[in-house]
Amino acid sequence: MTQVADAPLISILDDEPAIRTILASALEDAGFRTMSFARATEFEAALAKTSPDVCLVDLSLPDKDGLTVVHQLALEQGARVIIISGRAEVRDRVTGLELGADDYIIKPFDPSEVVARIRAHLRRDAPTENKGDTATFNGWIAHFDRYVLCNEAGIETPFSHAEGEVLRLFLERPKRLISRQSMQETLGGAAGESFDRAMDVRISRLRTKLNEDPKNPKLIKTIYGAGYIFLGDVHWS
Repeated sequence: MTQVADAPLISILDDEPAIRTILASALEDAGFRTMSFARATEFEAALAKTSPDVCLVDLSLPDKDGLTVVHQLALEQGARVIIISGRAEVRDRVTGLELGADDYIIKPFDPSEVVARIRAHLRRDAPTENKGDTATFNGWIAHFDRYVLCNEAGIETPFSHAEGEVLRLFLERPKRLISRQSMQETLGGAAGESFDRAMDVRISRLRTKLNEDPKNPKLIKTIYGAGYIFLGDVHWS
């Protein structure tokens, strides 16, 4: 398929040539642009010059720990991060999601599933009707175009794409109960221990960045057995 110049760019980081070839071929046939790397150093150098829409990252790399790469991407880049790994243990999936990955695909995989998951994530990135990239609430400004929170003193605190996904969900539905099931359906991913643990970590980190008292949060309230309510007054621009 002919690639469109503004088609989403997918970056592939995997030290196995066959895996890179399979992924690149499937993605390009689906209309995406791709760039592939075998080493983390080459991948990170390329990020200084271009901004992929999705990064596919293997955890077993020859020159750097894959989880470290995932964490750096989550904090420093606006791209979604999807781990593709042969590590199938629940603890590995949970750790990857806790460090900021948006999804976790286990090898061996069906290339069509990878394409479908990427499309689903990019659809969730599409702007919400009547919502902008900036939300103001209770002395805070959330810049979703730059992935930073700004307080009244002008001090900026970065948040990951995965944390921003949860924050945006709260800010788009203020003062309404959001159940775990609703979060799973909106944000994607299979329900279960790894999803619940990832949500717990992301919400905890958001509360910390918003200077919330963990024992008595004022903005993100837990309704035990039901879900969460965001109690701020939100204005979008």
